[in-house]
Amino acid sequence: MKISFLIHNAYGIGGTITTTFNLAGALAERHDVEIVSVLRHREHPNLTPDPRVRLRALVDLRKEADHPLHGRPAKIFPAAEYRHHQYSELTDQRIGEHLAALDADVVIGTRPGLNVHIARQAPRHVVRVGQEHLTLGNHSPRLRTALRRAYRHLDVITTVTEADATAYRRTMRLPGVHVEALPNSVPDPVLPPADGAAKVVVAAGRLVRVKRYDLLIEAFAQVAAVHPDWQLRIYGKGEEEPALRALIERLGLWNHVFLMGAATPMEAEWVKASIGAAASNFEPFGMTIVEAMRCGLPVVSTDCPYGPGEIIQDGTDGRLVPVGDRDALAAALLHLVGDDALRRGMGAAALRNAHRFAPGPVVAQAERILDEAIAARAAGRPAPDTTAGPLAGRVHAARDTAHTAAAGALRALRKGRR
Repeated sequence: MKISFLIHNAYGIGGTITTTFNLAGALAERHDVEIVSVLRHREHPNLTPDPRVRLRALVDLRKEADHPLHGRPAKIFPAAEYRHHQYSELTDQRIGEHLAALDADVVIGTRPGLNVHIARQAPRHVVRVGQEHLTLGNHSPRLRTALRRAYRHLDVITTVTEADATAYRRTMRLPGVHVEALPNSVPDPVLPPADGAAKVVVAAGRLVRVKRYDLLIEAFAQVAAVHPDWQLRIYGKGEEEPALRALIERLGLWNHVFLMGAATPMEAEWVKASIGAAASNFEPFGMTIVEAMRCGLPVVSTDCPYGPGEIIQDGTDGRLVPVGDRDALAAALLHLVGDDALRRGMGAAALRNAHRFAPGPVVAQAERILDEAIAARAAGRPAPDTTAGPLAGRVHAARDTAHTAAAGALRALRKGRR
């Protein structure tokens, strides 16, 4: 099978790039795989793709930033899409030329605007797959309208959670389009898992407001007051760093909470800890939660839309607490910090349960989805209408509705801040 991924900028950093590289590399064991980056701004990518995966770019900004067509706004990439200002008539042209000449069985888009290009411009003999790496509820009504019009020409839409797949099925009205949750995968660890002995809690991700590291630090102040020999290490960079440093100083936690900067890969840092933590208001998936669990850590997380509740089994391999509840977050951390046997038991369960996010199971599901879509295309019928992915049993209708509403409220809040 020939598979072509279309991505915004493979030379940057971010979760979509990481998960695309992971999936492409795993698929490359048995298939012919390429990653086509619309934009390129540096010589080498920050992440190293699998050597079996071909990587090329359509627009090299080092040479073509001043191209006359790049100064004109894009007409195909939807104007309501967050990245629209980075697209142009030049990207419209290059993407169109690339898709018209595409020699592949499957083309996979990795963000809404690129999925629109694929829906409108990919050859009819190619299976068209649109990936959703955020959530439907995170998109503006204007963008959802544009997607509804274009996405009816896709064969498959994959989301990273069953809750979001349910939202797509309920609200987008896309007859004949197969919608299925395909979780992100995390590579198999190469280091021995954590043993639960280290007196360290680790969190990782961009230092931005939605991740609520301020809430985590405030909660950890309660942990440090009872267990002063424990540390919280936060890995990542971002705009909130000065405010977080000031908070650490104000709470007198300079010997307990440490902003460690970015670390790649994170595996070596996870295994030095005994507990993972996440305090986000919103998490489309929760890649760092899976990373921590795959290293043998129980994770204490807010039960935010959408991912954590589909990853963590509360009380078995971690803890879920209400969004924004500092005291509940502190209590859950204190429970694990204070009980060595519980912490180690949950860590072992996390290691077992997170195997479903290993490349093997995820790639097997991806191959099944693509094989069924190719067979359906060859037979001239829609892809099979599977209405529930493997995680569906863990998700209830009430949570779906609440998470969709919460995501919409968060999007409105963000708009108000702008």
